[in-house]
Amino acid sequence: MVYETPPSDLVISENMRSMQGWPELGCALWQLVVLVSFSQTEEPTCVQIGDPEIAQLSQDGDIVLGGIFYFHSSWKNREDMYTQKPLALQCISLSLFYQLTCRPLVNLKSSLNFREFQFAQTMLFAIEEINNSTDLLPGVSLGYNIYDTCGSIPKTIKVALALNNENGNTSSNSDTPCTKPVQVQAIVGETSSSPSTAIGTLIGPFHIPLISHFATCACLSDKTKYPSFLRTIPSDYYQSRALAQLVKHFGWTWVGAVRTNDDYGNNGMATFTETAEQLGVCLEYSVSFFRTDPIEKIQKVIETIQASTSKVIVAFVSHLDMDVLIHEMSNYNLTGYQWVGSESWISDSQIAVVDKNHVLDGAIGVSIPNTHVSGLREFILDVRPLRSLNNDLYKEFWETLFSCKFKQEKSDENYRECTGQEDLTGVENSFTDMSLMPIFNNVYKGVYAVAHALHEILGCDETCNKNVQLDPLTVSMYNILQHIQKIHFKTKEGEEVFFNENGDPAAKYEVINWQPRENGIVDFITFLENESVNLLLLQVPVSVCSEKCPPGTRKVLQKGKPVCCHDCIGCAEGEMSNITDAVTCVRCPPESWSNERRDACVKKEAVFLSYNEIMGILLTTAALFGTCVTAIVTIIFYRNRTTPLVRANNSELSFLLLFSLTLCFLCSLTFIGQPSKWSCMLRHTAFGITFVLCLSCVLGKTMVVLMAFKATLPGSSMMKWFGATQQRLSVLGFTIVQVIICILWLSISPPFPSKNFEEFKEKIILECALGSALGFWSVLGYIGLLAVLCFIFAFLARKLPDNFNEAKFITFSMLIFCAVWITFIPAYVSSPGNFSVAVEIFAILASTFGLLICIFIPKCYIMLLKPEKNTKKHMMGKGPPKTF
Repeated sequence: MVYETPPSDLVISENMRSMQGWPELGCALWQLVVLVSFSQTEEPTCVQIGDPEIAQLSQDGDIVLGGIFYFHSSWKNREDMYTQKPLALQCISLSLFYQLTCRPLVNLKSSLNFREFQFAQTMLFAIEEINNSTDLLPGVSLGYNIYDTCGSIPKTIKVALALNNENGNTSSNSDTPCTKPVQVQAIVGETSSSPSTAIGTLIGPFHIPLISHFATCACLSDKTKYPSFLRTIPSDYYQSRALAQLVKHFGWTWVGAVRTNDDYGNNGMATFTETAEQLGVCLEYSVSFFRTDPIEKIQKVIETIQASTSKVIVAFVSHLDMDVLIHEMSNYNLTGYQWVGSESWISDSQIAVVDKNHVLDGAIGVSIPNTHVSGLREFILDVRPLRSLNNDLYKEFWETLFSCKFKQEKSDENYRECTGQEDLTGVENSFTDMSLMPIFNNVYKGVYAVAHALHEILGCDETCNKNVQLDPLTVSMYNILQHIQKIHFKTKEGEEVFFNENGDPAAKYEVINWQPRENGIVDFITFLENESVNLLLLQVPVSVCSEKCPPGTRKVLQKGKPVCCHDCIGCAEGEMSNITDAVTCVRCPPESWSNERRDACVKKEAVFLSYNEIMGILLTTAALFGTCVTAIVTIIFYRNRTTPLVRANNSELSFLLLFSLTLCFLCSLTFIGQPSKWSCMLRHTAFGITFVLCLSCVLGKTMVVLMAFKATLPGSSMMKWFGATQQRLSVLGFTIVQVIICILWLSISPPFPSKNFEEFKEKIILECALGSALGFWSVLGYIGLLAVLCFIFAFLARKLPDNFNEAKFITFSMLIFCAVWITFIPAYVSSPGNFSVAVEIFAILASTFGLLICIFIPKCYIMLLKPEKNTKKHMMGKGPPKTF
């Protein structure tokens, strides 16, 4: 980024300062001076705004790759006064950084980031390996320009601009154009997500490939915003979901969340929160911070954790921010929490080294699988600054690593002199630690992806044509980007490398668990996705807002709280829940009912009036007893059939009545037992027909008695209408009417077995549905009509001579009959379940016993105990009529 300006700009600046007292006039004069100045004939010069960025590591080559890393972790803030040229951004030592931010020291004398140095070394290793290869880019040498950004986004942007346009000043009269082509064909880096978004936005329109090894923000997958961004590490889109599933696996539904306040932390935690909610995990709190925040904000994060009830903390934090957080937690002695970490820090053994107070013991998280790059470890550790004595970065690295100073720079007596021959074999720090080998491998794969794309573009076989390779149309940024996006190859270790349509690799993770030893060293136990993770934690903590609702209950959310906070309410009768944390209780099927625990539906007991229960036994006994008594009476009558008493009472009708009474007793048995299709039709029709037959006989006997005495009157011819034939026809006629009613009932809508679920909640009543209520009440009404007629005729005959009159006994029997059946109607309607059947049987038996006792027992008494009265003389005797 350059502009053309004359050498007289200092004069213009002085004039500008002198006119600050007259703003309006000064502005107009300023425009005039600028116009005149640019119209001068002095030779213009292309000048870059600000100080040019200098590569910390560089090497020439036929094709040059860019590298962006933050070798230093912090920078010195500056105050721009707008009265003089701003100072260049300076990287500062870590001790000064903590002094400026009131943070405790971490016993490091420089902000040199050994991890980033390892990443840069990996890039150099890959380039050197490619340059020495005869299979990949033969005859083409790769160079590099690697810059330090100090972790500053503004400086990162300046570095990106420097890689986009070559640094330096150029005369416009020279053959070299003021705006030069890009100095690199691809960029490897940046490590963090926020700087990567800044670089991706800046260089995206120029189609310069940017391949990151550690920027995981899912936002970078948006090709509309970052068209030239690719990465060799999976997107947080998958990591966030993996963390949510991990939390759910251990049953943690009430967790806290801490995140870095940047693109990495905010986007990653947003995806985690969304997935966690879908899995039923709730966040009690979600707090953010950044390592440069005031100490008060970090302390507020600690206070939030202390005040919480959740015992699990999901930390979507970068390793640098985690380092700051650990020191603050150590000051508060904040232990006893289960940490779930993102890959930025969970696999970094140096975080475990810094955790002296074991704040993170038992931490668990996900990371990309471990891998190995042959020869890389030896290359990284083989650093000799004397070979590159003029390189300040190597010198600073060596001085920081061994706490010494080289002779020409020694100024502090407390430091010993560096010889350059110090032994690295006994050093244990973040530089010699190779726990981030998977990330080194990502850098390695990124460089090789560019090399394979160039190999295809240049059409290299045994060698590459240098005339073609230097053609800007052939090796254009867009051409390289397209080939990288389509590349698919295997590394020397056999790992496949390719990118999807979003520029992301295939996602694969392993679970990591921190298990401390007795000596304080932390072991990183890893589990792949096909291995069990049940043994990861020696003691899995419980972290829930509310305990799980057991079967038999349902969850009811607590007002004003997250969905994980709930009360457990027992299921209502007839409902059940057989799972834990049921949202609703399920209504049991009609034939089932919930048990006492409400965790299962049990089949309802099917009840009916059976022969095995007490009531059934009693009613059966009564029916059989009545049948036996009727049979005995029949025998008595049969043996005395020639006696005047039997003959005077129409023996034919008497025997028919006894037969019908027997059927009445027996038909009551059809009401006992499990209802079936045939028993339901039989019980009501048999009851109706037998009772009509019985009442027809009684009505015939009453009419015969009444008409017999009416016929004794002079001139009466009524008896010819009530002869034996007429009596038989009347009985048959009355009965046929009932038969017709029953046939119509059975034909149109017959009774049928049904299950009554309404009477009892926990029982099923097996009963006979009426089918047609009109049919049932017609049968019952016809019986009632005959009973009323019998009562009327018997009542009219009550004053006939006593010795020959059985009308009063019929009257008593009809009174009992009508009383029973009038009482039966409300009792039948109001009786629940099988009690209604018992009521109907009782009515049948009671009315039948009433007829049997009132009509036949007095005659049996005379025939058995008073035979002297069973004579024709006695039967023809006249006595004074009695009132009734």
